[in-house]
Order: sequence, then structure tokens, then C-alpha cells
Amino acid sequence: MKRITVLLADDNAVVRKAFRKILEIEDDIEVVGEAKDGTQAVAMAKKLLPELVLMDVTMPLLNGLQATCQILKAVPVTKVLMLSAHSDEAYVVEAVNCGAMGYLIKHTSVDCVCQAIREVHKGNTFFSRSIPKRLHKRNQNN
Repeated sequence: MKRITVLLADDNAVVRKAFRKILEIEDDIEVVGEAKDGTQAVAMAKKLLPELVLMDVTMPLLNGLQATCQILKAVPVTKVLMLSAHSDEAYVVEAVNCGAMGYLIKHTSVDCVCQAIREVHKGNTFFSRSIPKRLHKRNQNN
């Protein structure tokens, strides 16, 4: 079975290591690298050509939103799934505008993260359950 290649991008080493451990248990997912900031994520995406980047929003040097734009411009076949502590609609909208195909809140379950990776890899969008409801309400109020 071909495994989904994933690059982890998060400035918190503990978070990166935890996600690596979690994802390595999955038969169909392979972590090919870890980036500690947005600049490193862009460089590693260009070099490793992962199928998917699991990207934090808030990182030093280049934030996850800016890194997403650069990665998708340089490696358009790569898909980006945002994973962040920020649930503010502005972040979600900007992530989607940059080309991210999904947005998860960090308190999301492990099973949900794995499901999101698989769905985004297939070309589908995937958002934490609370996000579409809030965006829909926001759009109704505008």
C-alpha cells in the first residue's frame, strides 16, 4: 500500500514529536519531515515533495499562512491541512484563501486528524466541526 507522505510544520517540538508518534502508527501515513518554522517548511516542501503538509498557523520567521501560499505556489501538487490553536474565523478564511484544504483546531481527536489527512489527500476539504457552523453564521450576518 502506498503511504501518504506528510511534512509536519509546527514551532513546538513537543507537538511535532507527538504527531509523528501518532501518525507513525497509521499504516497509510508516513511522516517524511518536521519543520520548526514557516521558512523551513517551505524549503523542506520543495525538497521532500510531500503529498500533504500539516501546518501550524503561528510560527516564527514565516507564519503558516504565508508558508502555505509559498508552498502551494512552488509545489502545487502538495496539499495543506492547517492545525492550529486559533479558531478565529479570520485565520480560517485566510488559510482557505491561501489554498489550504482544511483547518483543524488542535484539541481535535487523533482519529479526526488522521481522517482529515486522508480526506484532504483525496482532494476533499475537511474542517473541525465547529468551523463550518461559525463561518456559515458569519456569512449570514454579512
